[in-house]
Amino acid sequence: MMKKIIELLEEEIGIAFTECGYEKELGRVTVSNRPDLCEYQCNGALAGAKKFKKAPLIIANEVKDKLLSSGIMTDLEAVKPGFINFNISSEFLAKYLTELSKDENLGVRKAENPFSIIMDYGGPNAAKPLHVGHLRSAIIGESIKRIARYVGHNVISDIHLGDWGYQMGLIITEVSKRMPELPYFDDKFAGEYPSEAPFTVSELEEIYPFASGKAKEDEAYREEALEATNRLQHGNKGYIALWNHIMNVSTADLKKNYDRLDVHFDLWKGESSVNDIIAPMVERFKEEGYARFDQGALVIDVSKPEDKKEIPPCIILKSDGAALYATTDLATLVEREKEYKPDQVIYIVDKRQDMHFLQVFRAAKITKIVPEDTKLDFLGFGTMNGKDGKPFKTRDGGVMRLEYLIDDIDEKMYQKIIENKEMEPDEAKEIAKIVGLAAIKYGDLSNQASKDYVFDLDKFMSFEGNTGPYILYTIVRIKSILKKYSEEKENVCELEEDILPANSEALKKLSLDLTEFSGVIENAYKELAPHKLCAYIYELSNDFNRFYHETNIMKEENENNQKSYIRILELTKNILEKSVNLLGFSAPDRM
Repeated sequence: MMKKIIELLEEEIGIAFTECGYEKELGRVTVSNRPDLCEYQCNGALAGAKKFKKAPLIIANEVKDKLLSSGIMTDLEAVKPGFINFNISSEFLAKYLTELSKDENLGVRKAENPFSIIMDYGGPNAAKPLHVGHLRSAIIGESIKRIARYVGHNVISDIHLGDWGYQMGLIITEVSKRMPELPYFDDKFAGEYPSEAPFTVSELEEIYPFASGKAKEDEAYREEALEATNRLQHGNKGYIALWNHIMNVSTADLKKNYDRLDVHFDLWKGESSVNDIIAPMVERFKEEGYARFDQGALVIDVSKPEDKKEIPPCIILKSDGAALYATTDLATLVEREKEYKPDQVIYIVDKRQDMHFLQVFRAAKITKIVPEDTKLDFLGFGTMNGKDGKPFKTRDGGVMRLEYLIDDIDEKMYQKIIENKEMEPDEAKEIAKIVGLAAIKYGDLSNQASKDYVFDLDKFMSFEGNTGPYILYTIVRIKSILKKYSEEKENVCELEEDILPANSEALKKLSLDLTEFSGVIENAYKELAPHKLCAYIYELSNDFNRFYHETNIMKEENENNQKSYIRILELTKNILEKSVNLLGFSAPDRM
């Protein structure tokens, strides 16, 4: 198992501190925040000055003198008030990269004690088409799932469908109006219900908004829909059979659209799966004194004395006895604890649900639904806005369907590729899908999840700047050089020579970037922050392209140097390809 380069540096400096009579822990190393002065720095002398009653600069100089014979560090300097600045030796860096290029995990260590993690993302409502509002949860969730798995954790992803509420009552009511002859509405029917659904997905997607609009204007219709919801939730046989049709038709369409986003779920469960858990759970809350009645509603107090703002009680049942989202979320945790006993549950949901999840998490711990040491994490994301700064809409002001947005991006990318390259239309269309997906996903993920961002398609689709297509273009450029090299040279597969020390500033910078991959992945997982991986591969791509423009790799006359460059290119390609895979997209072979 490879150590991170920063750990090797810390070991070396830690030994120097102890040899000078100080503590090993003072040898902490950071990447320099002044790259114009040095590559790394250690500030331990400042931390040790008070304890050892010595000027920090004196300590720094003592340690620096011990390190002068190090084969790892060069250009050592102790500077006021007590920093130790240094660069890494090019010889040591080359050896490290040689090892890194042979490591199948690219230096990323697998978790010693893997967590069992459930990830709750997606969250669409059944019987409604996916729209752009579903994009962020899917994209961010899929990336965090892949990163968590890559560092060795066991992850189960759950789409958590909205499939059991008032919307189902609305659909059942409207179907009963349009097709009253169907057996689902005949309480005396004792035969087999039809195996085919009485509607297509397109018809279903028209039925729901029609019924929803009518219920807002017609009180009697609304009451009928509420009654249908109640009958469904209490197990009416005909309604359950019709609900199964709604779910089968709806999930088939959802899967098709999520597949286009390369987003996948292990579980396709919804609120319906915990319907039978709610009543006994609520009863336990009452019996064990966790819940109390407040103005007719059943609530759990979740505030703590140290809270700086008011945290209202978590409402479990409304005064009319109806369950809420909090009730369903708690019941879902009961089910997850029973079936999977997760160490961590991560929710990727709109940040406006912050208070809701704070209440649910506290209620889950108070009522002992989950053990105290189970991590419950909420990653709230910001809104995706149009160029006007308002939530992204279609030209006529509606919410854009996701499949239309993807179609639009694929078509625009296809036109862009055809204009710039002579390529067969079929190949151009396939490449347009790959690059279009990278444009959407990278455009989203390169922003910190909690922040709102502007969905600027023209910017996202650009082949220049901090975009998905630019990253892919860099990968394709590397693939092209490697292909050319393998065609011109024999026995390229047997390229096992060590990587040579960097012979230019551009190559040194690229080499340093490559050593940082494992630390970036570790942080991206710990902080649930795919944007950190985006920032890393943008810098890596920039530094590779700078090296490429300064170095004529294919015309390099020194064969050993050329082989070393090719090894560096292979490693850069592997790290970039692994990174984009963790972000949820892939690179074509040409663009």
